[in-house]
Amino acid sequence: MLCLGLAAPASAQIYSWRDANGHLVLSDRPEPGTEAPVRSYSVPHSEKVRATRYVTGDRVSAYDDVIVEHARLNGVRPDLVRAVVQVESGFNPYARSPKGALGLMQLMPATAREFGVANAFDAAENVRGGVAYLRRLLDRYGDDEQLALAAYNAGPGAVDRYGENVPPYRETQNYVTRIKQIAGPAVRVPGTKIYKIVEIVDGRESVTYTDRPAAAAR
Repeated sequence: MLCLGLAAPASAQIYSWRDANGHLVLSDRPEPGTEAPVRSYSVPHSEKVRATRYVTGDRVSAYDDVIVEHARLNGVRPDLVRAVVQVESGFNPYARSPKGALGLMQLMPATAREFGVANAFDAAENVRGGVAYLRRLLDRYGDDEQLALAAYNAGPGAVDRYGENVPPYRETQNYVTRIKQIAGPAVRVPGTKIYKIVEIVDGRESVTYTDRPAAAAR
């Protein structure tokens, strides 16, 4: 089980270093001494990042459809969601952190309840709730991915206490750096707008994001 990053402050430390080939290595353990180099594995979708836990391409591809679907519905980059899942759980749908965060996107129980996730170990439910929560944080911080990721890890209260900046916590700063390294930079197309559509379905709000105005999206 890999729990490198959490959806709330945690006692576990995240470590990184550069190997002899210049790759960024991610681990939940400190860098070993030079006399005992650690074995590392390539990270799917990122040629320059390696990890100390193996993640098969099959495991990644098994969840790619649901990641792409909910990323599209929420107007979030699929690469960003993949990177969050990689760092949070290593694509292990049964991951559980010491603080109680659960599943692929390491949802805390209160967050899971808020977003209607009945079974946090169900991959589709977990990704749906996790991406919706990430979208809320992006909205809160004006689509600033760094601040949204910092809030996903340390909580929005911590980001706000430090004047809407990444908190000076080593774990959170490493977390943001790792995800950005894996996800790569956001590419904005000039003139592209993202529309938020709110509909009432069975008495409850249903929110979707699209690049088309509401009338054209129907």
